Amino acid sequence: MKSINELFGSLVFNDSVMKAKLPPDIYNALKKTMTEGTHLELEVAHEVAEAMKNWALEKGATHFTHWFQPMTGITAEKHDSFIAPDPSDSGKAIMKFSGRALVKGEPDASSFPSGGLRATFEARGYTVWDTTSYAFIKNSTLCIPTAFCSYGGEALDKKTPLLRSMEALSVQALRILRLFGDKTTKRVIPQVGAEQEYFLIDAELHRKRPDLIYTGRTLFGSRPPKGEELHDHYFGSLTPRVAAFMEELDRELWKLGVFAKTKHSEVAPSQHELATIYSSANTATDYNQITMEMMKLIANRHGLACLLHEKPFAGVSGSGKHNNWSISTDSGRNLLEPGKTPEEHAQFLLFLTAVIKAVDGYHDLLRASAASPGNDHRLGADEAPPAIVSVYLGEELTAVLDSLEEKESHGDVVYREKSKTYMEIGVTALPHFRKDSSDRNRTSPFAFTGNKFEFRMLGSAFSVADSNTVINTAVAESLRTFADYLSEETHQDEQNTPSFNERLTKLLKSTYENHKRIIFNGNNYSDEWYEEAAKRKLPDTKSTVDALTAFIKPESAELFNLHRVFTENELQSRYEILSENYCKVINIEALTMLDLTKSEIIPSVIRYQNELLKLLLRKQQLDCDLNTSLERRLSTQISELSAELSLKLTALEEAVKESKSKPHEAVFYRDRVLPAMSELRTILDGLESLTAREFRTLPSYGEMLFSVV
Repeated sequence: MKSINELFGSLVFNDSVMKAKLPPDIYNALKKTMTEGTHLELEVAHEVAEAMKNWALEKGATHFTHWFQPMTGITAEKHDSFIAPDPSDSGKAIMKFSGRALVKGEPDASSFPSGGLRATFEARGYTVWDTTSYAFIKNSTLCIPTAFCSYGGEALDKKTPLLRSMEALSVQALRILRLFGDKTTKRVIPQVGAEQEYFLIDAELHRKRPDLIYTGRTLFGSRPPKGEELHDHYFGSLTPRVAAFMEELDRELWKLGVFAKTKHSEVAPSQHELATIYSSANTATDYNQITMEMMKLIANRHGLACLLHEKPFAGVSGSGKHNNWSISTDSGRNLLEPGKTPEEHAQFLLFLTAVIKAVDGYHDLLRASAASPGNDHRLGADEAPPAIVSVYLGEELTAVLDSLEEKESHGDVVYREKSKTYMEIGVTALPHFRKDSSDRNRTSPFAFTGNKFEFRMLGSAFSVADSNTVINTAVAESLRTFADYLSEETHQDEQNTPSFNERLTKLLKSTYENHKRIIFNGNNYSDEWYEEAAKRKLPDTKSTVDALTAFIKPESAELFNLHRVFTENELQSRYEILSENYCKVINIEALTMLDLTKSEIIPSVIRYQNELLKLLLRKQQLDCDLNTSLERRLSTQISELSAELSLKLTALEEAVKESKSKPHEAVFYRDRVLPAMSELRTILDGLESLTAREFRTLPSYGEMLFSVV
């Protein structure tokens, strides 16, 4: 068995491989493109393609593909073999891979969601090599990470806007660093580490639940006698099957260069989590997509099914994806690290308040980036953050910012700790405070955790690209306004031009005063917070239908246009795609529910009711005073629920029928179809609890949640 050092990155065309396989001048040219975004000459691309092909062939690859991330939320790939006719000898083959094939592909893009950016008959789309993300080998195929755009250049994927937002953030952050005297940093890079939650159930039971197969969640199912109330699954010991799955998953991810770090059992039965180490937002997005794909593939090898839906089981904690976000320089310095010197303190506070301003200013976009039909079942259910966006800082860091508001007339900034009092001159001499300055707040949607922010609203099936695109762009806008204000040119016409420290102090103070409403350090699950949030005018946007409107607000278009992340058309297309997806998901769920009710549940109930009535009739015919109260009671309960079932089934059928005339009206699906499904489910769950197990054809919650041993 290979050591982890030998294993890690063994299927990745990473920097060490490039350095070994490429001539020095080609390697240097490629690295310059990767780090500085310079143009890649075709001659360089040819050399890289040849080396990449030879390396891939050595590893057993037979095909290559441009691996991209369309608006479906998953990845896409079209495989081409390296094989080509040998021009010198008819009937023989050679292995060929050109620089042109590496840099650009032309898939049939007509069937991918475009939100009106292109007509169906306009099939051409381009995949363009993303040099900032390493190529890798998966399933004997060389996968080349690419961006995906239309013939007219519009972004049809999630990677392109993310890369644009990273560039926007870097540009504005560099302006701030230059004001602090940093002349050496060339790039600022948003860093992301994703924590992925998921369920594992027995594959055979999964195959017997068409609702899980078609929709990813159970559309009915009564709660088992035991759930998660004993808290005995959280961090519990791993069962042999789960341990074997996790071991193989780690090794396969390590081969692909994914820094799989932490694994453990989560709160709900059969629920688990995997966390990865930080990397750039772009590669972290790639890694998370790879992770989700490998989870499903490897689970199948172990006779398991991996469920990534946000709420596969009602009444049981759902699955999220915690997006840990920070920003660092190209030398690895974390700009959200409090630091030790006065200068580091001041710079840290500036970047911190930039994030606070960004979240408060664009909380609606953050909420929209975590919106989906599945996540609507999870947010605000005391198992995930509520749908109200807020920032958690902790008491000590909040006290530091509060000290800005208490600034004394003689220029001192006062910061009081429980056991100490600090009096320092000027904002650049703020007191040092502990990195772990408070307990963790697991209820906050956007929590500062020492040197990073943890965005906890994302659902488990999400790509992390969308949320990080929003965070990057919103913070870039904060930094832009900060840099404009702090520059001396802005104040040069004033009679007494204020010093940089004076401008900085005033900026921090006003920013905190204007945006501190977004900060909440208490229990986000409490009723008091909902009341307080309403007073602060922070919306509780429970539904995806309402959340998505943030994408088509004029201020959103202004933000993304200014930083060249989305054009107005691209932004509108996102709204159209996500709204249409909402309608389609609910429609599929409703059709699945109707089908299973008629084909599985009603026949099961009738068979059981028939047995009860036959027993009741036999007892009556014996004429020996046998007690029939139990049979009568069960038959009556089932009969009454069956009558209600007929009514609720008809109501859902009528709602689905009416929806055909409103195929893109998300409000109709939310207000008519979903409630009809919920009412039908209540009846179905009641009938399940009354029907004997031997008559039921579908696995129960108890069987699925406690099947993996």
